[in-house]
Amino acid sequence: MKSTDSRTVYDFDAQAIDGRPVKLADYRGKVLLIVNTASQCGFTPQFAGLEKLWAAHAAQGLVVLGFPSNEFGGQDPGSNEEIASFCQVNYGVSFPMMSKIKVNGPDAHPLYQWLTAQAPGLLGTKAIKWNFTKFLVDRHGQVLKRYAPTDKPEAIERDIEAALAAD
Repeated sequence: MKSTDSRTVYDFDAQAIDGRPVKLADYRGKVLLIVNTASQCGFTPQFAGLEKLWAAHAAQGLVVLGFPSNEFGGQDPGSNEEIASFCQVNYGVSFPMMSKIKVNGPDAHPLYQWLTAQAPGLLGTKAIKWNFTKFLVDRHGQVLKRYAPTDKPEAIERDIEAALAAD
């Protein structure tokens, strides 16, 4: 069941991986794919698929936002600089990466508290279960769908195309 929270993704701020402040309101009118990432995870190769989605659909209004997190198995222990370098060197990541955050619990980034309330996982749980959980957000700042870490980027491309085609 969706939350009655009237906020949108545009009500949140983040910090780019290089430390610059980022207002998600700057992405107003775009379709967002928000992903908690990790550099040393079995799902890390999904960076390649995320980059491919970004390259294929950025001109139509898709923005992929990566949020590194070290919460699951300590799989992203590096500094923001090390994470940025790893993503660029190994996967050619050019989509926006944010500073490392927490995605669960009382210290979770406010964006993730909101995302998980808007789109709970299986059995209504709000917790992020692992790296590479994905949230698709429409052009109006509302969460359309939550995807499991096992959902590969190419498997959700149709949903992204539908969101891009929607008003």
